[in-house]
Amino acid sequence: MEILILAFFVLGYLVLGGADIGVGMALPYLGRSPAERREVIAAIAPFFLGNEVWLVAAAGVLAGLFPRLEGELLHGNHTVVVTLLVAWVVRDMGLWLRGRVPGARWQAFWDGAIVAGSWGLALSWGTLLAHVLLGIQGPAAALPALVLAALFGTHGLTFAALRLRGTLRERAAVLSGGAGEWRTYALTSAALVVVGVLAGLRLPLEPGTAGPLLVPVVLTLLPFLVASQAWVWWTFRHRVSGPSYL
Repeated sequence: MEILILAFFVLGYLVLGGADIGVGMALPYLGRSPAERREVIAAIAPFFLGNEVWLVAAAGVLAGLFPRLEGELLHGNHTVVVTLLVAWVVRDMGLWLRGRVPGARWQAFWDGAIVAGSWGLALSWGTLLAHVLLGIQGPAAALPALVLAALFGTHGLTFAALRLRGTLRERAAVLSGGAGEWRTYALTSAALVVVGVLAGLRLPLEPGTAGPLLVPVVLTLLPFLVASQAWVWWTFRHRVSGPSYL
């Protein structure tokens, strides 16, 4: 049961959080003016905080139920983990602060923070997964990290194609074959799930001793998390029609 709980949160984050990471990576391509970039950001604005809950929950499950695995993942990966956390903070600062001041330079600076933070997240996850899947670190991990980052970017483009309209949708759907956004989104989601499952099969998934205490608590809270996420997705199910932001 502990393994299923960890897999649920990790795979959920890769699919849901991977979408807004990918949109941030593609921001300069999708939005070619400040107004367009604001509209692109509006496509992920209702979701990115909820998506990050999955990562926080996964980290909590890892620390509480798999303390040995947590130690092994952190050992030798301190630089990657710190880079990931810094990129996370930078990306979120950009999303929150971009619209606070109506100045072109201010917005351009935080647009750059969103892009840099999103690429930092994608490459950090790619490097960490490359280490788990292939057992490589350092410069040798650059190529598989770039491949996984490209997967995040493609996933984000397909999500943007589902959320945007008009010219922005056409740009985002460049890889989706016109009206094939859902098909492509399903394929990229499946690819991320496969990567996550393969990584999990390479890890020593030995639960700690806290399972009997923590598992009932997690199972009790799980329906509320899923219900709240479903409510957000239902509420904001329509395509973005304007530059509303946070």
